[in-house]
Amino acid sequence: MTDTEDFVTLLKQYDQEHGKQAQRVPQVGDKVEGTVVSIGDDHLYLDLGGKSEGILEAGEFTDADGNLTLKVGDRVKTMVTGKDGQSGALLLGNQRGHKVHGSAELEQAWELQQPVDGRVSGVTKGGIEVEIAGIRAFCPASQIDIHFIDELEQFVGQHLSFRITKYQGGKHPNLVVSRRALLEEEQKVRAEETRAMLKEDAVLNGIVTSIKEYGAFVDLGGVEGMIHISELAFGHVDHPKDVLAEGQQVEVSVLRIEKTDNPRHPEKIALSIRALSKDPWLDAGQQFQVGTQVHGKVTRIQPFGAFVELAPGIEGMVHISELGVERRVSHPGEVVKEGDQVEARVLSVDQEKHRIGLSLNGEPKSGADGGDTGGYEDYRKPKQSFGTLGDLLKESMEKQKNK
Repeated sequence: MTDTEDFVTLLKQYDQEHGKQAQRVPQVGDKVEGTVVSIGDDHLYLDLGGKSEGILEAGEFTDADGNLTLKVGDRVKTMVTGKDGQSGALLLGNQRGHKVHGSAELEQAWELQQPVDGRVSGVTKGGIEVEIAGIRAFCPASQIDIHFIDELEQFVGQHLSFRITKYQGGKHPNLVVSRRALLEEEQKVRAEETRAMLKEDAVLNGIVTSIKEYGAFVDLGGVEGMIHISELAFGHVDHPKDVLAEGQQVEVSVLRIEKTDNPRHPEKIALSIRALSKDPWLDAGQQFQVGTQVHGKVTRIQPFGAFVELAPGIEGMVHISELGVERRVSHPGEVVKEGDQVEARVLSVDQEKHRIGLSLNGEPKSGADGGDTGGYEDYRKPKQSFGTLGDLLKESMEKQKNK
């Protein structure tokens, strides 16, 4: 085979491969990019390459004063939302519903799976009633949102976008619609963009979608992650709802990404708000110096002592022997209880181990009262060494000499 024959063969192969790609017509839900070739009163006309053309509502690209922000020749990234039955042109835009008029346009929207605009007119058994082009439609409760919605009344009067899932014509058309289908398609597109940025230590913005006792779930943009209660703050958190609320926007750091076998949730994403905050223990040595008086709240009680929150994320511990009473105490609960506000004195600070020893006594006491000291030794001040045997003998001789 000559070089010329080799080139001809490769050229044919290239034309076959790229010709197939060019012939593929974008489908509903596909992301596309095109050039504005013409501008009408209400629509823009885009060249999508090959033999594909698209129609885009001009209202999507107007400013606050109603002026069009695009011109002929501009490139536009958008999405295929349907197909015009007469011209064959692709209908473009986001998943907002198009206004339709009459049963003929409704039937066409159903056949092309084109989103339609509807006004929620009321709540009915099992869902909501939607008015579309003067015709009543039914949207089941399970199809109103991706997540379960308990209070359906909140949608009454709103204009929302729907996809027609069932259409029976006649004098009184029977329509069943879904909003969830459109939201899931939008979520799928956002998820692709989010996963491109998703990696450990990445800082992302999200919205709190639900709150449980053990943590909060956050939508990062089509992908959901979870903040465990221990990652909400450096301080003790009784319940995530004390820190967050559903719908709240948050900035989070990605801790871990674990792959799963669930196609709907292909990964488990662990998030943290705490990781973006300054560690309060970095300044603990300066803020809580040994010998100073401090104020705090009793957060936990153990058999060996009571833990006191001195600042968000910083706890100290009062050993049972330092509870400030002149009698033997069998349990710290006899003196203090959770929630008590107390004044204490700092005995020791260990920034590396995140430990502060406290006392409610005027003067420190030893722990030799026979009480349980488990868990306390790390909070006590290091005992001073008695020195070597030579030091002791030297001290004894000095005393004899001075007599």
